[in-house]
Amino acid sequence: MHKDNPLLGVLLMLGFCVVAPMGDAVAKLLGDRVPIGQLLFVRFGVQALVLLPIVALTGRIWRMHGRVLWLTLLRTLLHILGIGMMFSALRYLPLADAIAIAFIMPFLMLLLGHFVLGEEVGMRRMLACAVGFAGTLMVVQPAFQEVGWPALLPLGVAVNFSMFMLVTRQIARDTDPIGLQAVSGVMAVAIIAPLLLFVPDLGTGALTWIAPNGTTWTLLLSIGLLGTLAHLLMTWSLRFAPGATLAPMQYLEIPIATVIGLVVFGDLPNGLAMAGICVTLAAGLYIVMRERAMMRAATPAPIAPVPGKTAAE
Repeated sequence: MHKDNPLLGVLLMLGFCVVAPMGDAVAKLLGDRVPIGQLLFVRFGVQALVLLPIVALTGRIWRMHGRVLWLTLLRTLLHILGIGMMFSALRYLPLADAIAIAFIMPFLMLLLGHFVLGEEVGMRRMLACAVGFAGTLMVVQPAFQEVGWPALLPLGVAVNFSMFMLVTRQIARDTDPIGLQAVSGVMAVAIIAPLLLFVPDLGTGALTWIAPNGTTWTLLLSIGLLGTLAHLLMTWSLRFAPGATLAPMQYLEIPIATVIGLVVFGDLPNGLAMAGICVTLAAGLYIVMRERAMMRAATPAPIAPVPGKTAAE
């Protein structure tokens, strides 16, 4: 059982915010080359292949029973669905736009943390997240005009991963992060493989299999490695801090994604989308400052000695 350590949780979440957009950028590079089903199979297959030997060599706990097992299965299904929607969105949208639209997620996490887990969320943070949500809608509007319904996929990602992180929070303290990710990788492969083998593609191309060349294989393996590392960092962070504390830190993923999108793809959000990103970031930064102020206020002040009394008294 781990005690909360908000600073460590925040640092781990910052690592997630750097690594996750890198994986998304690789997925965008592969979007027109590899079917989505194959992307997901390799993504989770690499996760399982990397982590299973670590679990075996270190003797980590991986067996799960009862509630934890069923929640892990639910978490895996949510993980597959969320990554599938994000990979699909990246085929149509610039990297920064897709991630910025998905940033309704911290707002949803605060609501879920408050109403489901009973975590304390003040009115000011709620209002700031509402402003951030308005900024997200400013990003959605031009993207929807340009590409249509695929612009809504990141909203589905946000709802999905809010539930994913809520489930993760429920089991993070009862599982080893590496063991959890290893089991989840095996579950995902067991779910996706039959779909690729036995379910008709119906002309969508999503469940077909291609023979990648050397460069494509390298990128596919990179998706698995980056995705595995990113979600390990996220899982570790949730062991040490509540979702309401970590949610604001994820706003840093937006400028990181903007820089990666500019360097790799030459993409920059248009004027309205950039304004929306700035609004979202401002709301997130306010929440961070508010969180720090509340943590300082919660730290008990040293008790001054009463004149005329000794410490023994």
